[in-house]
Amino acid sequence: MNDLMFNKNKNIIKQIAAERIEILFNEAQKMHYKNSELSKKYIKNMKMISSHYKVKIPKDIKKNICRKCNNILIPGYNSSIRIASSKGYIIKKCLSCGNELHIFYKNKLKKIK
Repeated sequence: MNDLMFNKNKNIIKQIAAERIEILFNEAQKMHYKNSELSKKYIKNMKMISSHYKVKIPKDIKKNICRKCNNILIPGYNSSIRIASSKGYIIKKCLSCGNELHIFYKNKLKKIK
């Protein structure tokens, strides 16, 4: 009985943490144009919540954050995008720190066919 309540509470806590991660990312996107330092703080808080409660950051959010400087990658504003078609991945480059994020797509195309 006690273990069942513990697991239920644990699942609720993880669900709340996942909601907070999404809220913080949305707020960071809104604040990025006004105050980029506050936006970076939101991203750091999001990562801290993720690691503390052992909740994964969704891939669609993770692909839009620079790992090095915690900037939100907005194409044309603070990042550039290139397609390496021969290698099968997209390169997102942060213009603030120069870090590159590689997103593979070639294997996904093979699965679709």
